[in-house]
Amino acid sequence: MKKTILFLALASIAVVSCRKDDTEDTVEEVSVETQNNYDDQAAKNFLETHYLDAKGNIKELTATDAVNTKLADLNPVTLPSGVIYIMRAGAQPEPGEAIGNYDLIRLMVRATNYVATKTDNVVSFSSAQTFKNTISGAGVPEVDPAYFYVKKSVLDNATTDATKQRSYYEIEGFQEALKKFKAYDIPDESNYNLQGVIIVPSRAAFARDSHYNYSGISFKDRSFVFNFQIYKTTHFNAER
Repeated sequence: MKKTILFLALASIAVVSCRKDDTEDTVEEVSVETQNNYDDQAAKNFLETHYLDAKGNIKELTATDAVNTKLADLNPVTLPSGVIYIMRAGAQPEPGEAIGNYDLIRLMVRATNYVATKTDNVVSFSSAQTFKNTISGAGVPEVDPAYFYVKKSVLDNATTDATKQRSYYEIEGFQEALKKFKAYDIPDESNYNLQGVIIVPSRAAFARDSHYNYSGISFKDRSFVFNFQIYKTTHFNAER
């Protein structure tokens, strides 16, 4: 009898815990205008609370860090779309290769997506989810990512109106900012030295539209933070 009572008590605790987790993971939808405002505020907060380590990796500032240079102090540039990019000094190729609209790129990248929310009158990025991570993963660059450029054959073979659109696959704000950088011409096996940061607000990513299933989660209202190095670009002058 005691075992039965103990089992029921533990089961009750588990149910309450699950309900609590479900509640915490649920983000209340706000208006598009409010979400856009939250995205911009959260991006500014991110710049104030993160820095780059010696290899260019984004790190969160802690009370014990002896770091004086926040991302906000690294000359971030904000584009009219709301996209923010930072070129890391001393980490750009010289002369480097310009990146075209149809290029095949090789990208070493760590990318995380977030929802900008307001809690206790503070707006910040929350609910972090990994989008891509070749740095902690295979350690070699991703080749020809569809979120930069999706092949014409994919669109031609699509079977619905949504999947025939480039916007279903590509992250427009990422494309826009990445073209501000130049590509290296180094082997895939080379050690990385990250070039910079790109922050894409949700309105310049997938907003509230349907999109390709990259990672098994919805990117609705999600902003993206990219930390990257372009190992190489192969030029194409037309759709491929």
